[in-house]
This record gives sequence, C-alpha cells and structure tokens, in this order.
Amino acid sequence: MPDAGAPGARTGAGAGAGAGAGGTLVGVLGGVGPLATVLFMERVARLTDAARDQDHVDMMVLQHATVPDRTAFLLGRSTDDPGPVLAADARRLARAGVGFLVLPCNTAHAFAGAIAAATSVPLLSAVDVTVSAVLSDDTWTGRLSGSRPEAVGLLATEGTVESGVYLDAFAAHGIKTLVPDVAGQAAVTSLVYDGVKAGRGGDLTTLEGVVGDLRLRGAGAIVLGCTELSVAAEATPGDLLPGVVLVDALDELARATVLRAGRRLRADG
Repeated sequence: MPDAGAPGARTGAGAGAGAGAGGTLVGVLGGVGPLATVLFMERVARLTDAARDQDHVDMMVLQHATVPDRTAFLLGRSTDDPGPVLAADARRLARAGVGFLVLPCNTAHAFAGAIAAATSVPLLSAVDVTVSAVLSDDTWTGRLSGSRPEAVGLLATEGTVESGVYLDAFAAHGIKTLVPDVAGQAAVTSLVYDGVKAGRGGDLTTLEGVVGDLRLRGAGAIVLGCTELSVAAEATPGDLLPGVVLVDALDELARATVLRAGRRLRADG
C-alpha cells in the first residue's frame, strides 16, 4: 500500500467515497517508446471526468527508454532480451505500491509472461482491451459506426505481427486479422522507426494505400496496434481516411486505465 499522503493513498474519514476520493495508483511501464508514453498520459488526463487536480488518475511512470528493442529481439536480430528488463521494472513499480500496471507498447506485450512471473501486480493488457473494444456492441453503436467486423486490419511493428499477440487474441473470438503485404509492412515500419521513434514526426498519410488495401481484402476496421502510430495519428488530417473505422490501442488502454483506477470517463470520451 502507498504511504499516507503518497499518490493513490486514501486519507481522511471520507476517503474512497465520491468524486476526488483516492483512486488506485497506476504503474506505467513507459519509455517504449518515450513519445507514446507521454501521449498515453495525456490521453488518460483528457479522458478523465475531472473538475480539479484531485479528480485525476494517480500514475507512477517509469520512463525507461533504454529497454532493449522488442522487435529486434523477436525477429532474432538481437540477443538483448527485453523480458528481464521489463520484469525488473515491474518489480520496481510493485515495490512502490502500484495497484496495477500498464504498458503503452503493443510489441512489449509479447513479454507479458515475464512481467506476470515477476510480480503479482496485474498487468492491464492493451491487447485485451483493444480486442474487447472491437467485440463490444457499445463500441459500434456508440463511438464508432457500422457493425462488428468479421476481419480487422492490423497496423503494427513486425515484432507485434511475428509474436501473434493480436492474431491469437482476435482468433479466439472468431475474428480474422489481416496484415499488410511486404511493401505495406515496410511503410509501417518506416513510419514507426524512421519517423516517430527518430523524432522526425510523420502522420498516417504514408499508410493511406496500406489501409485501402486492407479494406479491399475485407477489413471492417483498422487496428492501430503500435503506440507510435497513435502518435502519428495525432498529426493526421481528420479528412485523410473518411469512412475508415480506426480502433486505437493506446486510446483503448487509456480508457480502461481511467476506469480501472476508479475514475470516470468524460461524457465525450
């Protein structure tokens, strides 16, 4: 438990009741990548129904940018295993008294087993909440339009695709996952690594053709399964992909974090 007065601690006779009561301290396994972690924190703040500072989510963020590259390890291009590093980070946050962990990096979810083995503090999975959003009737009758798709297109790193975390999770619910062809995946990889991670920015304009191809192949929704793509989406003109249903994993993780922490979502969130 956090010390009295620490973030997430409940103090006073009325603590725990009503708006502004102490919520659960969230441990953020961040830095993978750095901009995506900052965007995740911003999304959590903007999605929270808050009238004052004390209504917001308490977060302890470990911005560990030097965690070894996840994709390089998963593709056998590096022997530097991110698993033990992420596990050690999870233990550090657990010792600080966090109630649950979040990991705003889709590729790093391939190492969720190492995190689970390191601590009893649960990890709120970005993969699980994204799949749940696609499955949810509320998603399609509320925030999005249309009906639940039979197939989704996945824009993600090569490591995420190789790990199968999304393919397996969607398949368990009878939904097919479509991935870009070789040229399309190269365009995704370039935007992630040469654009966002390299600090050069970029938006989803370069992926317009990739998205179009996935839709022609039967994708009823496009999953942004890389948090660097969430950063790129922030800079994308609103009219670039008209009619395309985008399900953003970072958005879904932020929403789920607010609720799991005991806060409320804004009415427009």
